Amino acid sequence: MKPNGIEGVCYNVARTKVIFLPEFRFPEPLSRIPMRDIHAQQITDTVKQLCIDMCYHVSDDFLAALERAVEREESDTGREIMRQILENAKIAKEEGIPACQDTGYTVVFVDVGQECHIVGGDLSEAIHEGVRQGYTEGLLRKSIVAHPLDRVNTRDNTPAFIHTRIVPGDRLKITVAAKGGGSENMSRLSMLKPSQGVEGVKEFVLQAVKEAGPNACPPVIVGVGIGGDFEICAELAKRAILRPVGEPAPNPTDAKLEAELLDQVNRTGVGPGGFGGSVTALAVHVESFPTHIVSLPVAVNMQCHSTRHKEAEL
Repeated sequence: MKPNGIEGVCYNVARTKVIFLPEFRFPEPLSRIPMRDIHAQQITDTVKQLCIDMCYHVSDDFLAALERAVEREESDTGREIMRQILENAKIAKEEGIPACQDTGYTVVFVDVGQECHIVGGDLSEAIHEGVRQGYTEGLLRKSIVAHPLDRVNTRDNTPAFIHTRIVPGDRLKITVAAKGGGSENMSRLSMLKPSQGVEGVKEFVLQAVKEAGPNACPPVIVGVGIGGDFEICAELAKRAILRPVGEPAPNPTDAKLEAELLDQVNRTGVGPGGFGGSVTALAVHVESFPTHIVSLPVAVNMQCHSTRHKEAEL
């Protein structure tokens, strides 16, 4: 047993070296660290409303970018398609109906402040219940099957796909996104070799856009994740589509790549609705993360012209 008041002393007991390290002392008693309670029911109610609001309202930043794109689209057909998309979004908002019949996977990003305390229930189940209520009361299509092979519908669009991060502070930020199956099915991920470099990344992204053609419902937002490992790379691509349309990445290398990719994507000629034209994408958003010395993971996640996501902070 360590003698009181003695730290960092070595003893040789039965030929075994025992090292006593200095005791760890908390800078302040745990009981004094303020924790903020957030009730699970509040989370459920918030998620429920976000689900309804996002499916009725196409994101304002996307609509503004679409209005600007109408002016530069070279194809008459392309301009007419984008005008119809704008009119559809207006009707959905005014009449309180879904902007698209595919109300999608419900993807929920949660930033949990480390000084939050969830009371009254489980965080994940509170989110699932909010999705369940939102999709039922909002008369939104239920698109989730319980097993990918048995194909039996869960009838309430659950489970949600939840991504959780622990962050500083005492707030809980919830972002809910509807990802339609058409654009989601056009997702791609590849573990490139570092020697393929930026040109390899560009080639992979452009090929994904060309293969998607009309199936991703263009004009799209192209989310690109670079780095991390297999699963982090895919999440980066999905988080990228949540950024305000056209807002450059904070990293200069990523921002430069975004501009170059957007130009090349719009030269593919896919165009609005896949009918040809000069506006295939309204933006390319790149998110990056450190990776292994022998890895260059790249993921592409596309967001269709029904760009729907809402957020709230509790």
